[in-house]
Amino acid sequence: MRIALAQTLSGTDPAGNLTLLTERAEDAAGAGARVLVLPEAAMVRFGVPLEPVAEPLDGPWAEGVRKVAERTGLLVVAGMFTPSPDGRVRNTLLITGAGVDTRYDKLHLYDAFGFRESDRVAPGDRTVTVEVDGLRIGFATCYDLRFPELFRKLAGDGAELIVVPASWGAGAGKVEQWEVLARARALDSGCWVAACDQADPASVGEEAGRAPTGVGHSAVVDPFGAVHARLGAEPGLLVTDIDPERVTAARDAIGVLANARLSLPDGA
Repeated sequence: MRIALAQTLSGTDPAGNLTLLTERAEDAAGAGARVLVLPEAAMVRFGVPLEPVAEPLDGPWAEGVRKVAERTGLLVVAGMFTPSPDGRVRNTLLITGAGVDTRYDKLHLYDAFGFRESDRVAPGDRTVTVEVDGLRIGFATCYDLRFPELFRKLAGDGAELIVVPASWGAGAGKVEQWEVLARARALDSGCWVAACDQADPASVGEEAGRAPTGVGHSAVVDPFGAVHARLGAEPGLLVTDIDPERVTAARDAIGVLANARLSLPDGA
């Protein structure tokens, strides 16, 4: 299957970000991709009040994405914010096109490195997989990448590819952590991992600010943990082919799913 990762730099205007998504979708479809992954917060970047811009899944931004997916024939995965009943928002992946229309709400909230996502964002409560052209795809978002249990659960649910939209916070060692975690989660799950980050604002001469934005370096990692394709820090579109047979080969060779002892004996 041919997939595309659109490493974009979201702004504060949802309409402008939808235009950018549309352009990248047309590019991806023109390159023969079947799946297009955009970053977390593709609708609007972090660092602005989220409650006023959050929209339901039948709102204008999501409907605009659906129209793009229908026109291009792509499965489009894009980060947005939806209202939560408790007054916060949910950090939502809209997953639409190719006969699919669903959502994934980020399970693990980024209360780390001095940032508290949970002050304004409510956590999700379920894992999600979908099937496109016989390939089962699972979903995670940004900080979820630090939790191997989620990736093992998705693999157990049949996922062969796990996409990870992100707005990865910058800082010392964070690019290295981003890559090593993507590679580790591929090894943990025996899945392809497509990790799509926001571009690094510094790559286009912009200030990052205090909220998480991105470091770029989106990558596709194979089930053996090898980086199959990657981008640098700047905005770009990564288009590559993945082979589902690598999933079977890795799981047969490495055996971590078959050999796992999920209930371990207590120590002495």
